[in-house]
Order: sequence, then structure tokens, then C-alpha cells
Amino acid sequence: MNRSVLARFALVPLTVGAGLVVPAVPAAAAPASVAATTEWYVDSTNCSNNGDGSASSPFCTVSRAADVVQPGQTVLVRPGDYRESVVITGSGTEGAPITFRAVNGPGRSTTVVKVGKRRGANGSESAFTLRGVHDVVLDGFLAFGDGTAEAVLVDGSSRITLDRLVTSEYDARGAVRITGASADVTVSRGAFRPGSGLVVDPGVRGALVTASTFTQSGITVRDAPGTKIVGNTLETDCTLAVDVTGTSPGVSIRNNILETATGPLSDAVACEVPSEATAIAVSAGSVAQTVADYNLIEPASGGPLYRWSAAEYTSLPEFVAATGQGAHDIAATPWLRSTDAYDRPYYEIAPNSPAVDSADATAEGVSRTDLLDNPHTDDPAKTNTGTGSGYHDRGAVEAQGPVTVKELPIRRKAGGTHLDVTAELSITTAWTTDGPLGKVSRNWSDESNRRVLPLGSEDHRFPRAGRVCEAHQVSLNDFRQFRESPTTTCLVLGAAYTPLSPKRVLDTRAGIGGYPTVPIPPNQAVTLRINPLNGVPEKDVSAVVLNVTATQPTTAGFLQVYPEGEPANSSSVNFVAGETVPNLVTVAVLKYSAVVIVNKSSGTVHVVADLQGYYSASGSGFRSVAPSRVLDTRSAGGSFAPNTGRAVDLSGRIPSGVTAVVLNVTVTEPTTSGVLTVHPYGTAVPMASNLNFVAGQTIPNLVMVPVVNGKVSIQNVSSGRTHVVADLSGWFGGGATDVFVPYGPRRIHDSRGAAGEGWPQAPFTSSGVPVSYLDSLNKTGPVPTAVVANLTVTAPTRAGVLTAHPNGSVQPTASNVNYVAGETASNHAIVGVGEGENIVLFNNSSGYTHLIVDQAGYFIAAAS
Repeated sequence: MNRSVLARFALVPLTVGAGLVVPAVPAAAAPASVAATTEWYVDSTNCSNNGDGSASSPFCTVSRAADVVQPGQTVLVRPGDYRESVVITGSGTEGAPITFRAVNGPGRSTTVVKVGKRRGANGSESAFTLRGVHDVVLDGFLAFGDGTAEAVLVDGSSRITLDRLVTSEYDARGAVRITGASADVTVSRGAFRPGSGLVVDPGVRGALVTASTFTQSGITVRDAPGTKIVGNTLETDCTLAVDVTGTSPGVSIRNNILETATGPLSDAVACEVPSEATAIAVSAGSVAQTVADYNLIEPASGGPLYRWSAAEYTSLPEFVAATGQGAHDIAATPWLRSTDAYDRPYYEIAPNSPAVDSADATAEGVSRTDLLDNPHTDDPAKTNTGTGSGYHDRGAVEAQGPVTVKELPIRRKAGGTHLDVTAELSITTAWTTDGPLGKVSRNWSDESNRRVLPLGSEDHRFPRAGRVCEAHQVSLNDFRQFRESPTTTCLVLGAAYTPLSPKRVLDTRAGIGGYPTVPIPPNQAVTLRINPLNGVPEKDVSAVVLNVTATQPTTAGFLQVYPEGEPANSSSVNFVAGETVPNLVTVAVLKYSAVVIVNKSSGTVHVVADLQGYYSASGSGFRSVAPSRVLDTRSAGGSFAPNTGRAVDLSGRIPSGVTAVVLNVTVTEPTTSGVLTVHPYGTAVPMASNLNFVAGQTIPNLVMVPVVNGKVSIQNVSSGRTHVVADLSGWFGGGATDVFVPYGPRRIHDSRGAAGEGWPQAPFTSSGVPVSYLDSLNKTGPVPTAVVANLTVTAPTRAGVLTAHPNGSVQPTASNVNYVAGETASNHAIVGVGEGENIVLFNNSSGYTHLIVDQAGYFIAAAS
């Protein structure tokens, strides 16, 4: 699978935010036209104005989702540019917030969710406005203010979390404004780009700013008691970093890195106006109960480290002595490193930074993870000087040690079904951490969206057999940088077989299957939907086995049977005018979960289809064996009498536990026209047929029939006698382990050649046919153990028999196709694959004939 790194993402929920007890507001009921759901989807490009908000039919705007989202639900916004102003009016509850999550991809700006109108300086609309609401989470958006508007405005709201928010440059009134007596608003893991930064207005209580970076911007707190500013990195370029004004007692300023100088981060220089480059300013009305400690301040600006109650301090010891604050503060070069991450840049700290392992882990408001969603990590080479665990770092980004990423290719899950797989990723580091390090973005090949998960193992069940893949990217920076393309590993999975007692699912003569009681016109198609089978939904069925019969054709022709949505390039049942011809068909069930049957003739024809079984995740494995004759009434037992049945005991030929057998059943020397039905032993004769014959005809058909007590039953439904021959070519169950891979229909052999210039096969000669399989070009896929194909003889000059067998094996006495001169005949076959991944076709005839092989799939040994 070669999926673009721009593939859409769906994030797993993150737990963020603090709690403030406020009266719960009853949730409004969802509109009657909106279905109940836990997730809503928004996509700016792949959407419809009539979308229902589902993953397959997303809304076009965030605002539309905001109109319907309910408490406990999540709005997943896919990458795109949303030129709108979103006003959030709905509230969640304390235990079930409303969440808006940007499903950003890894790296480049084209994979980021951008929201905001950006019409010009005269605009005044925020990207997001939360007014008078509670219990709402905004996660991961790049937000733009419109002209003089903030990027995000929180007004009179409580229990609001703004997580992983990235703001636009130069928002005139502040990137984020918290105002209107809001309470318990958390701003976490954000990235504030050049502009006015974050403003906490008068009347706001208990705001928290944590694990965020500020570039040429700062934090302003005005008359907002109890604000907590913890574990942030502020690079202001000669402007004030943290400004607590008015009456804002009880502010906590801890664990921050403040770089107020100018010039290169590793070699900062003094500012032209040093007095404007104060790191922390606290007004006289705010010093009560306010704490500043465990901060790291770059002193190179030349300006005051602190302005505390109007007094300025350029010396840390002087400040500590005068105020009793900052006992654990450090005035030194922080050794910041700016990391260019497209729309989401950030600052790291160098290993020699004094910020490493020196923060207060007990400070109220410490983020569970850092800006990059990584854990706190202990550098073994540094002395732990912090409080609490001792090894939290100051600033927004935690230093991480060297890591080793272990990536294992996907493999079959031990103890699972044939379609269960496991992917395993792990990171090892010599440093101690207090949580998982790194994340992985992953999508399986049957998923349209990527998900972001912690590293580790993940199990997955594919609905259908075939080539399956897993693509992933590992990130230690919350996918802010694009480092490499996804790693993709693939595997070929096969499905197991579940036999059924034959069931009629289509009969155009009787209106069974939803088709009217009229024959199918020339070149017309019938679509047969595959309903749930034994509780297995359509989407989990890999292939079905049908006995398809053409009857009452007015001209010669053939039927094509193939998966809906796929090209038709093969024949399944060949017929002449007035003849009734059956043939077994194995057909894949793909995304449309339907089978198409087309009348490829110039006349009309009725079609009957009897379901024999299906392939899915659970069921029985297969074993192919060299064909052996298990019944021949010409030499033992005598012919079948009219309208009689007979049990065929296979217990000496097959192991115990067999669920179904594969038989090539041939009617020969019938005295009248009739039908032969093969069914499970001990069951009533079903309204289904396996072979239709006329007097004197020899005709074979492949049968896959359930076994009961080691036996199957054969019923002659006719008024005459007939001989029956049966050749056993394999079985399901009984310890068999091979599984089926749908791979067709595809024509793998046609002796007529592409332009009809080919040569027919000579009398009594053999030809090898290479079997097609997934990854056959590079020989990387599992090689087939048996092929499932339709064998067709056309334009024979004499009567004869076609026998197929594995290359390199002894030619058996069994037959696959019986034919007469001038007629086209076909039969389904399961043939073991021999040397060179080839099968052998033997023309047992004194005449010439053309041979065609249409492959439906193949069996492989079950992956371990």
C-alpha cells in the first residue's frame, strides 16, 4: 500500500483540563433529523452540503457540526482551510464535555486544520467564540483572528480547555482572550506565534496556562485572581513576557523559561530598550499570595528580571532577598533551540540547559505531558534538583534521551482468526520516564482515516482476505515535523470456508432474488446482493460459492459472474440454444458486497443460482489432494434408479472432522433429462441442483458439499436411470489449514491468443499454465498451494476429456471437463499447484482444442 502522508487522521481522545463545579445545564436534544452518534466529521473538500456528519458523508463546516454536537460527543475536523467564524453555543457536562478536535496530519501545513476568515484589518470575528458555555474542549486547531479580533475568544464560560492550539501571527487584540467572568479555563500545550499572545481579562478566575510556547509574544493577566502560569516557554524578543496587572492576587508563576533578550537563542544580546524586556512583572495589587519560583530567566536582555510591586530587580539574589520569592529561580542562558515545524514550531532545550531536571513537579497545574505530548524524563547524566519526582524540566518541552524504535512487520495474530493481525512498535530509552514516549500514526489498508495512538502493539481484524497492509509513522514531537514517509508492511491473508446446505438465492423464472419473472435480455446484468450469512455481515464475506445455471437460452452465449464494481473479463457458464448448463462459480465479494451476472449472448436466458458456501474470517481450512475416484456406478453399485438417492461414504478417504469435500461429479449415460443434486447426508433434498443433463449426455460439475458423519448424498431427480462418477480433489476441515485468497476473475491462459492467432492444443499433449498470485512478480507473497479456476474447452475437433493436475505430479485418471466436437464446455476446478507455481492441462483427445483458464483465486498455507 502506498498511502500518502496526507492521508486523513482520526485521533484517539485525550484527557485534558481541570474541573470547576458549576450548575449543570441540561443538554439540548439533537434535531430529529440527526442520527445518534458519538463522533461527527467535518471535511472542507470531500464533503456535501447535504452531508450527515458521518465519516463517509462529513459536514463541510465546523459551524454545522457545532449546531448538532451534544455532550460527550466529539467533532473530528479533517485537514483543510476553514474560512469561517465558529460560534460555539452548546455546552457539555462535567463528565461529558463537547470536544472539537483537529485531526492534523504529520508535518506540513497542508495537513493542518486552519480556521478563521482572515478578511483584513477591518474584520472583527474570531475563529472560535465560546460565549456563555461550559465543558467544551478545542484541540489542535490553527486559529486566525479576523482583523482586530482574537483568534479564540472565551467569554463568560467555564470548564473550557484550549489544548494544542496554534495561533496566527499578529492578531491585533491577542491570540487568545479569556474574558467575561470566565472560570476554570485551561490553555495547554499551545503555540503562540508573533503577536499579542494571551490575555486574561478582569473577573476571570482560576485560569491555567501550561506547557505552551510563546514566540515574540507574552501573557497578560488583568484583575484575574488565581491564574496559574506553569511550565511555559516564552521568547519575547525584548518585550515583557509575563505581565500581572491590576488586582490579581494568588497568581502562580512556576517552571517557566523566559527569554527576553534578542539575537540568536544560543548567544542572546542586550535589547535597545532594556526596560521593556522585563521577564516577570507583578503589580502591587497582585503580589498577595502570588508565587514566582522555579523559573529560568535569560539575563542577557539587560532589563529587569522582575518588576515586583513597582520595584525592579536585575539581580536574582537581590530579588530573593527583597521579596522571598524565586528561591529556586535560575538566571542563566536557557540554551533554547528553535525547531522549524511548519505551522507548529516549538523550542527545545539543549542537554546542557539548566532547565533539565530542575522543575517543581508538585506545582499546581503541571501538565501531564509536555508540549509534544511526551512524558517527563530523567536524564541520568544530570543531578536532579527539582522538587517532587526531581526530574521534571522547566519550560514547555521536556528533554528526551536517545531512543531505539523497534518496528515489527504485521503478522497473523496468534490464536486469532485467519484475518486477525498484529502490529507492534516500541521505543526503548535508557532514561526514566513517567509515561509512554512517542506516538504512532497508523492506518490499516481497510481504513480511510489515520489514527494517532501510543506506541505499542495493536490488533486488527480485516473484513476480507487478500493483500493487507499497515502504514505508520513514529513521532516524538506530536507530528509537528515531517521526517520521512510512512513505513508500510503488507501481508497476504486467506479466508476460511463455511459450507452450507444448498440454498436457492436467484431464479429468474420464479422471481427469487428480487429479479422479475422474465428472462435476462441480451447483454443485461443482474445484481445479486449477498445478505448476512449465518450472522456474518456482507462486509465480512470474502467470497461466495454459487452453482450458477443457465436455462432456456434462445441463442448460444455465456454468463459472466464477477464482483460488482470490478471489470468483467472472463466466462463462467457457456451454453447453446435450448440447453440447460450449470457450473460452480467462486466469486469475490468486494466493497459493494454484490455479485453481478451478465448475459453475454444475443438472446435471452433464465438464470438460477444456488448458494453453496462462503469464505470469511472463521471457518475451515482446505487441503488439496490428487484427484481420486470415490464413486463410479459403471463399475460398482449400478446406475441410479429414477428419483432415487444414494449415500457416498468417504470416511475411509478423509480424516475425521472434515466439514465439506470437493468433488468433481459427472453424469454419464442418462436415459432421460434430469437433475442431479448433491447435498449433506441425512438432510432433505433441497430445491437446488448441481448438474442438469439431457438423455445420452456426459457432463461434469464441481461440487463443494457439507459432510455429515463422513458421508454425502447424491439424488437423481429424473424419470430415467443414470450413471454417476465422482472424483475427490480435496476437503475442508479435518486439520486442513490452507486458506483462500480471492484473486479474480482474471484470465491466466487462452490458447487462442490476444488476437486469435494462437495455436490449439494438440491431441494427447500437455501444457503448463503459470498460476497468478499476489506479489508473484517479486516472488515475495506466499505461493499458491492450489488454484481455483474455471476451465473452458472451445472449438474442439473431436470429443475428449480435459484433465488438470499439479505440475510435476503423475497424471491422474480423473477428468475435469468432458466435451464433444464443436461445442464449448467448461467446469470449475480446484487444482493443486506444482513445480514453478504451474498447473498442467492434458488434452485427452484425438483432436485439437483451444483451452481457456479463468482464475477466481488460490489457496495458500495459513500464515503463522
